Amino acid sequence: MNLAGVLIAAVTPFDRVSGEVDVVGMRANVRAWMEHPVLGVLVGGTTGEAVLLDEGERLRLLQAARGVVTGDRLVIAGVGAESTRATLRLCRLAADGDADAVMVMPPAFYRDAMTPEALALHYRRVADESALPVILYQVPLKMSTLELSAGLVAELSRHENVVGVKDSRGSLEVVGELVKQCREGFQVLVGSGAVLYGALEVGASGGVLGVANLMPRQAADLVIAYQAGRPADAGRLQERIGPVHKLIVGELGVAGVKAALDHMGLQGGPPRPPLLPLNEKRRREVRQVLEKAGLVEKELGQPV
Repeated sequence: MNLAGVLIAAVTPFDRVSGEVDVVGMRANVRAWMEHPVLGVLVGGTTGEAVLLDEGERLRLLQAARGVVTGDRLVIAGVGAESTRATLRLCRLAADGDADAVMVMPPAFYRDAMTPEALALHYRRVADESALPVILYQVPLKMSTLELSAGLVAELSRHENVVGVKDSRGSLEVVGELVKQCREGFQVLVGSGAVLYGALEVGASGGVLGVANLMPRQAADLVIAYQAGRPADAGRLQERIGPVHKLIVGELGVAGVKAALDHMGLQGGPPRPPLLPLNEKRRREVRQVLEKAGLVEKELGQPV
């Protein structure tokens, strides 16, 4: 499986009245994103509010995305639960939804008990029994999670069904260590749009990015330019992507990305409670960042 490029860590639209998953809105977003040279989409990741979805909703979202993503592009299913048993059930659900691979977040509730041995056993069993290729997921540390050591990832990379890792810590030093320690051909992806260019320099294959909801072409073109030996072009794109990631994704999170999609005419909407939508002041800040990045036009009546 070739993961060299950018996957969009897709938001999950919800109906503004009922609060149910909006599969029509999901299809509309994916259809718009597929107009750009991205590798595909991740459904049910952190930006997709995965921990707030039930299993039936995950399947409906996968099916909605799969109906739009065709050809050689990918639909990756975000999975992971606190038990190995439940994680395997989600892997089977992903296969039922015709996903191409699963991205597996670690169990973290019993944090102190999740020794390297326990995590290795968990991930090996998932890799053994999953019908789909497995991508490890290092969740952003500001979430309720734990850290996967480079040594553990390197050990798991030797399993034939573990094809890559998404690391969302935003550290180029960590990315470089993963590239160095993992087996040849194992693919390291980053989750931070702020370090995409630097990650490519130290050997990463690409990224699974929340900011790609808003800048799919720019993020994809950055990787394409770097691979084509045009570092100056890639650097200019990084300069545009970085500020958008920093405020909208890094600082404001899911609510920020969804507000930005609303401003851009795509399907954002409110996050699912207990997450709260942005207040009007923050929504204006998001608008200003989008305007500065050239993603929306300046509103009438605003000073130039």
